[in-house]
Amino acid sequence: MIHGNKLRKFNREVNQRRALIAGLARSLILKERIKTTEAKAKSLRPYVEKMITHAKVGTLSSRRLLISKVGIDGAKKLMEVLGPKYKERKGGYTRIIKVPRRVSDGSRIAVIEMV
Repeated sequence: MIHGNKLRKFNREVNQRRALIAGLARSLILKERIKTTEAKAKSLRPYVEKMITHAKVGTLSSRRLLISKVGIDGAKKLMEVLGPKYKERKGGYTRIIKVPRRVSDGSRIAVIEMV
């Protein structure tokens, strides 16, 4: 049984996992819709939603936190576009849509997008 094991490892070491999630988050923020595996999308959702919540606050410390996680261009889009867009929304900024499996290896694929 795998009770209480929320973290997905993706067969990578810690730094590789952090870089993977940060890169996916940056792509999702800049493009607002990406296609990836279902497991990666499910791991990405809470990470991105917390960043959008920080962007809604709009303080200098939250801006610096966002820059450290997704870079200057990602933080700029979060603070100027996505933060004000979701100002009245209490959560649930992303949507995961399952699509047919990948032909090459049969992986479950999903599209994650901003609502």
